[in-house]
Amino acid sequence: MIPFSPPRIDDKICDEVVKALKSGWITTGPRTKEFEKKITAYCGNKNTLCLNSATAGLEIMLRWFGVKEGDEVILPAYTYSATANVIIHCGATPVFVDVNEHDFNINTSAIEKAITSKTKVIMPVDFAGWPCDFDEINAIAVRNKDKFKPNNDIQKQLGRVLVLADAAHSFGASYNGKKTGSLCDVSVFSFHAVKNLVTAEGGSVCLNLPEPFDNEAVYKYLCIKTLHGQNKDALAKTQKGNWRYDIIEAGYKCNMTDIAAAIGLIEIDRYDNDTLKRRQEIFDKYTATFIKDDRFITPIYSKANKQSCFHLYPLRIKGITEEQRDAIIKEIFEHDVSVNVHFIPVPCMSFYKNLGYDIKIIL
Repeated sequence: MIPFSPPRIDDKICDEVVKALKSGWITTGPRTKEFEKKITAYCGNKNTLCLNSATAGLEIMLRWFGVKEGDEVILPAYTYSATANVIIHCGATPVFVDVNEHDFNINTSAIEKAITSKTKVIMPVDFAGWPCDFDEINAIAVRNKDKFKPNNDIQKQLGRVLVLADAAHSFGASYNGKKTGSLCDVSVFSFHAVKNLVTAEGGSVCLNLPEPFDNEAVYKYLCIKTLHGQNKDALAKTQKGNWRYDIIEAGYKCNMTDIAAAIGLIEIDRYDNDTLKRRQEIFDKYTATFIKDDRFITPIYSKANKQSCFHLYPLRIKGITEEQRDAIIKEIFEHDVSVNVHFIPVPCMSFYKNLGYDIKIIL
């Protein structure tokens, strides 16, 4: 059986996890802090916070920015439900827009048409590891700053909508010579078990806020916000006599553990020269095979200004129905090869249909 996206758990990872277990640090500790620094160095952003999921990262940043009831957040209809659910959690309204036919990333023209005085955040999604058109998205945010109505000091400081990338698929991808994680205000990666870079469960918030923001100060505040609002973590409290702490707000609990970070440290060190190299070889082999048959539409994963991280190979077949597609998938499974469909558009899900969303109107 060839499973769908199995994680690589080899001796290097097992050895590092055992070291973490024996070190006495199994929650947030030195390995998590080292992993954060390595992500920052790799992506070229300003500061990085590791958490227990990308979903937590997206929600924390919405809450940091003050997104609340009455606000709108623009996102693609074609994404995983987590991108939309975090908006609902904050009491705000998801505003779904269409994606491009050629790459399934958010359509920039649709973003501009959807911006209103209630818009607080644009959440582009890098589908399959292919970066969105961030230069245009960032320009849209600036171009429409006169529509922006800030409700708090952070929003006033930015002076426009926040561009918060759901980069769950795109760790290691690049756009105009820059890595994802450094392409907009904030980017959030996933290190879930089926992603390119795995920590079992986990994610990271890559801060890249413009001046006058102090990204280091924002990072330190988020460390508190994501650990119950406690102003001192366990690592800091190990200093002699440094036990006393305070709770400065009713925070959340979504920190990464050193066990998870131990896996990530091995994976990031071999990411470019091993993981990405092998994944590109597989993509190239698929394309060399499928491109010979005009029934198939192969995905774009390399251009002059963009490079995928080869997360998913979204193959399309011309002129078939969903029923025929599902029959093809079943036939592939009969040969013990696992395949999947990404995604069912979020407005097609029962919860969102019951809120009144209609995919036909969005498209």
